[in-house]
Amino acid sequence: MKEIEKLFVRIVQRVNINLRELEFNVLPYVKDLIPAAQMNKFYAFYGITPHLPLSLQFRNSGLAGSYFLGRCRVTDSLLYKTDIRGDELKKKGDVFQFQNFKIPVSRDEEIVIEDSVLIKTLVHNFSHDPETLEDFSIKDTVSAHYANIHGAPTEGCFLGPFSTVDQTTIHDCVIGTFSYIQAGEINHLNIEPGTVWVRKPGVFNFLYRYPLDQLSPYIYFAPGIAPQGMFIDFVKDRQEAFQRVFEMVHIDQPIPVPASATLDRYAVVKSKTEISENVLVSQRAYLQNATLGKGANAQENCYIINSSLEGNNVTAHGAKIIEADMGRNVFVGFNSFLLGRPESRLKIGKDCIIMPHTIIDVRKPLMVPPGHIVWGLVTSREELECNSISIDAMSKTTNRLTKGNLLFEGDGARFVSAFQDRIHHILEANGAFYNCKDKKGPKGHAQKHQNMVFNTIQPYPKGRLEGLYPTIMIQP
Repeated sequence: MKEIEKLFVRIVQRVNINLRELEFNVLPYVKDLIPAAQMNKFYAFYGITPHLPLSLQFRNSGLAGSYFLGRCRVTDSLLYKTDIRGDELKKKGDVFQFQNFKIPVSRDEEIVIEDSVLIKTLVHNFSHDPETLEDFSIKDTVSAHYANIHGAPTEGCFLGPFSTVDQTTIHDCVIGTFSYIQAGEINHLNIEPGTVWVRKPGVFNFLYRYPLDQLSPYIYFAPGIAPQGMFIDFVKDRQEAFQRVFEMVHIDQPIPVPASATLDRYAVVKSKTEISENVLVSQRAYLQNATLGKGANAQENCYIINSSLEGNNVTAHGAKIIEADMGRNVFVGFNSFLLGRPESRLKIGKDCIIMPHTIIDVRKPLMVPPGHIVWGLVTSREELECNSISIDAMSKTTNRLTKGNLLFEGDGARFVSAFQDRIHHILEANGAFYNCKDKKGPKGHAQKHQNMVFNTIQPYPKGRLEGLYPTIMIQP
């Protein structure tokens, strides 16, 4: 058995040990999902820019198509096509606010990943766990296709396809397919597929569950079979478009890019696309006949096709927008799937919040009124009425709200403000508010990533170590 296969088996065994109380066996779900014979055909790459602290350390790790932007430490990990960022890591001397505590950061934060299989997964940065401010740490974890691990340590867990853990510390948990969890610290839970759970303990609790028969045409995953459904087909149909950007060492910008915007070298841009000032287009984003107004962004693994974003729009990791027109300040959450059609455009009014893991799939024109929150599955006006509420009405909720499969308890005003504050932070961090004329105001990723260059790292091509990357340390 080659070393890379031994590494894979060891990782799965360690995750299974951590999940023993849940009696969950990871192996049937993932044993055929990583093409070991293909591992030596990928390359990892990392970005260099004066704005990012670089301290990469790899120790005989299987990395495949991983992507690095900032400080990192990887030990014997099989990552596969993982995105790893590091452009918002905390620095020594920063003060982290948690509840009534102000906690000084004792050293520069770095990402630490040990013994994990992360299949086509985004790993972000900036730990929100007050106990581990200096380490964004993921250990003994397996995640399936296009899961997001964002802003939190993760230990001994399994994440199903298109699932997301967000600003949440999880220990020894199973996160079901297409589930979104932002619920504080959780332990030893098996989250059902299609769960959208946003909780701030003692303040609010938002809980929605997709009916599985309605979710399965979009994404379905079971032991012994690869993930299947519309989400997988959608991505596969566009895979070839990424081959060119990954096969070529140097590639020209396909469209004009304003001086205050960034179009990532590993993004795909096709016909009639326009980006405005202060726009950020991240790696592995896919734009086709898309218009991104001033301050809009398309984050990793986003698809924006035949659609327009008026400005200051957030399209979070993995979200897809097709045949749609978005007003200003619209937030589209993680892995949401918004599908209009040429004869039935989807329109979303300004200041709307499309909750993470929302599916809007319409065959008749649909307009989401300005200032609304939308969640769950929407295929008609009737379902929109059931699965949405105005921001004003939500802000007036003080106890309990039920609509369809949604249960909300707690303070609606604080729920709304939490989302609005986060949206503002995302826009600010991405450089949406930068004054490009006077060159004033805080620079964000759209301005700081403009002069980034990329280096590639390749694995052993043959022999016992085939597919593994050599021991390497890259430090300033």
